[in-house]
Amino acid sequence: MKDEADSESRGLGDAAQPPRAGKAGRTTAPEGLRAAPLPAAPREPMEPAEGAEEERPVQCPVCLRELPGADINAHLDRCLQAGGAEAEPPSKRPRLAAAPPGSQAEGQPEEARPAAASPVFSLFHKGRGGGQSPADAGRDEAAAPPGHGCAAAPCGDSLAQKLQGKPLAERLRPDTLGSYVGQERVLGAQTLLRSLLESHEIPSLILWGPPGCGKTTLAHIIANSSKKNGMRFVTLSATSAKTNDVRDVISQAQNEKRLFKRKTILFIDEIHRFNKSQQDTFLPHVECGTVTLIGATTENPSFQVNAALLSRCRVIVLEKLSAEAMEAILMRAVRFLGLQVLGQGDQHGTPATGSGSKSSELPVYIEEKALNTLAYLCDGDARTGLNGLQLAVQARIAVGRTTPLNTTAKGGAADGILVTEEHVKEGLQRSHILYDRAGEEHYNCISALHKSMRGSDENASLYWLARMLEGGEDPLYVARRLVRFASEDIGLADPLALTQAVAAYQGCHFIGMPECEVILAQCVVYFARAPKSIEVYRAYGNVKECLRMHTGPLPPVPLHLRNAPTRLMKNLGYGKGYKYNPMYKEPVEQDYLPEELKGTDFFKERET
Repeated sequence: MKDEADSESRGLGDAAQPPRAGKAGRTTAPEGLRAAPLPAAPREPMEPAEGAEEERPVQCPVCLRELPGADINAHLDRCLQAGGAEAEPPSKRPRLAAAPPGSQAEGQPEEARPAAASPVFSLFHKGRGGGQSPADAGRDEAAAPPGHGCAAAPCGDSLAQKLQGKPLAERLRPDTLGSYVGQERVLGAQTLLRSLLESHEIPSLILWGPPGCGKTTLAHIIANSSKKNGMRFVTLSATSAKTNDVRDVISQAQNEKRLFKRKTILFIDEIHRFNKSQQDTFLPHVECGTVTLIGATTENPSFQVNAALLSRCRVIVLEKLSAEAMEAILMRAVRFLGLQVLGQGDQHGTPATGSGSKSSELPVYIEEKALNTLAYLCDGDARTGLNGLQLAVQARIAVGRTTPLNTTAKGGAADGILVTEEHVKEGLQRSHILYDRAGEEHYNCISALHKSMRGSDENASLYWLARMLEGGEDPLYVARRLVRFASEDIGLADPLALTQAVAAYQGCHFIGMPECEVILAQCVVYFARAPKSIEVYRAYGNVKECLRMHTGPLPPVPLHLRNAPTRLMKNLGYGKGYKYNPMYKEPVEQDYLPEELKGTDFFKERET
């Protein structure tokens, strides 16, 4: 009966139970808070000692120490301020909650339950139970062993499962600067931007570069770093976000900064999609540091981003990835997928990494030449390269399920699936040409074409023409530029150039692409070989400068050059003294410029 009474008296209310006296008469802590005792002979109930009611200790719910009742309040204040940092007595066991249903400890006496198997009150013991604060979770995440810098698939997944779901370019997106490949000019060792990112001092940035060069990836790396350091990272896309969404984020950032002293980083993808008034929303908040703005764009910020916003941000120019960087990215994808690379002199498949594919699957091989070709064909676009690799491997796996391929003739390996250079080219169809008819590349290519014809380089002229036409440029736009070039750069050195240009425009208008491409090619080569003269172009420029620099009212037309269709105008002197040139055999001495400009020669090169 005594054992039953003792077990009923244990539980969450043990701290409030009166202490029991041992055989020596000293008071002890409740059994529910002491280490499990050794089995002992049943003890006879004893009367509490004299004065025990007045001197009964009270247990601190934080550190579980027993203190006199008069001191418990002051001690509890110190414990709560110190976060429970005071060490627990080694002889005491933390207060235990009820064991979860179905556990091995359920139904056992409390003394026999293992302490590690029971959860702890998360209110007083953070990190040892299910209740974990966000800060503790962040510290645990930061303390985790570093991986390879990208999302990894479970080792037991088959190759087909690794290729399913998210695109390969998204799954292999790096999350640390150490795994970021390319852009050594702006993110290499000892560069200003890398030093700022590593010290977590992130300024407002505008990331400008072609698709697939790593703008969004760099933003994700900044996001992972900022979250681990207590900063708030918000992502919006200008293709779908509205002005109210931006204002809501800014309002939350103001509250975070005022109440918690917490910084907010706002990433705007495709920021050039915002119009000028929407971009003005950021100005005062970037200026005062409420938000740190990071914008990504493929368009020239000089034309697409407000000048006031540009002055508050640092523009980071990211270039197309080099072929070497693309090869490194593709090799990381090969290791992730567990493929085996076949070199030119290999007699057996050389595994690029320990394959995580299931043993029941056929091995998948890829030629080293195929990877090199893919690195060059993707034109510095990592997204295009990775997706092309994924497409080629998926296609070969689908074929291999029905018709296993024997790679003995190719590399001396056993039966398996082989991805060759032809398969990679088939997946991409053609070389990936980066060209934007309404963006920066449009103006860059037409400028290169114009300067190549001016420099009489017919090979370069044909190259830039093909870059534009194969990239989808409007042939009539090129023809209009050629009409301009005929007078601006060739001029009177070959007056037939203007006729050639107009004829080329009409021909392109009649038949269109792709038949008209040879018409433009003929005109471009003609212009590259033609003699050049800017005499007319320069003279007309001098006339415009004369008009702009003239002070006061413009001089009137001389009376003898005016027409006199009425009697009144004749009486006023209009046309008086004019000499009709065809009526004279000798040259006629007559002034045609106003009196103020008499003797001016616009064809002479003026001093600058």
